[in-house]
Amino acid sequence: VITRPEMEIGRYHWMYRSSRPHRYHHVPALRGNVSPLGIQGCFECCIKCLGGVPYASLVATILCFSGVALFCGCGHVALTGTVSILEQHFSTTASDHALLSEVIQLMQYVIYGIASFFFLYGIILLAEGFYTTSAVKELHGEFKTTACGRCISGMFVFLTYVLGVAWLGVFGFSAVPVFMFYNIWSTCEVIKSPQTNVTVPGDQICVDIRQYGIIPWNAVPGKACGPILENICNTNEFYMSYHLFIVACAGAGATVIALIHFLMILSSNWAYLKDASKMQAYQDIKAKEEQELQDIQSRSKEQLNSYT
Repeated sequence: VITRPEMEIGRYHWMYRSSRPHRYHHVPALRGNVSPLGIQGCFECCIKCLGGVPYASLVATILCFSGVALFCGCGHVALTGTVSILEQHFSTTASDHALLSEVIQLMQYVIYGIASFFFLYGIILLAEGFYTTSAVKELHGEFKTTACGRCISGMFVFLTYVLGVAWLGVFGFSAVPVFMFYNIWSTCEVIKSPQTNVTVPGDQICVDIRQYGIIPWNAVPGKACGPILENICNTNEFYMSYHLFIVACAGAGATVIALIHFLMILSSNWAYLKDASKMQAYQDIKAKEEQELQDIQSRSKEQLNSYT
């Protein structure tokens, strides 16, 4: 026979299931470097940090820094050597190459600005790569992308595209002095070892710098012939300037490749952020619907309990 108090106790347990005696379950033993409080070990933290590194952006940043450093450093020294060669051998009057000297000095100041700008811009793009990688890696976590972040990523895509087009022009411009020095060097090689099909004597083989337009036509002497030209090719200024212009041109090409690499990375990251924002909106709607469903279930349970 069930007494009245026992019936009340059973009804109480049925209505409030949380009041039932707690059942203890077996907890498996912890292994590895995970502490009992769930804190990750050193190895897990290192793996997580390495997984969040934007390696593509890191490679592009290193390539960009290297290319800009080669172009700016070698170009600056090569321009100084070019002025020295012109003053000593092709334009002895200072007024004839005064404009060229001012232009070269201005280009050297521009080189300083380019080096400073790309140092900061490369760091900003690397930071943006870290930001985007974190947004993609923690898409299902608490990380939230914003419209401002996506707008900044799109702005970087446009700015990198403009800089890439500009550096294509810089790369083409840096090939001009390489072409000029190569013509002088090849002429000196002909003077050193005359070919059988050359009928002109070595003393009459000349290089006229005035035809390139860098100094006026009334500059004296304006050209170098025979042994004088050969001596110019044997100077350290010519040797260093020629090879430094080649390295500067290669640095400009490396910078163009780095900017194209950056452009691909930024475009991909922008697309990932756009998809992430759509996924976040879907998750927010889904969480809201689940919350509403739980509220409906809790209200129905309360009404059923009040009825019983």
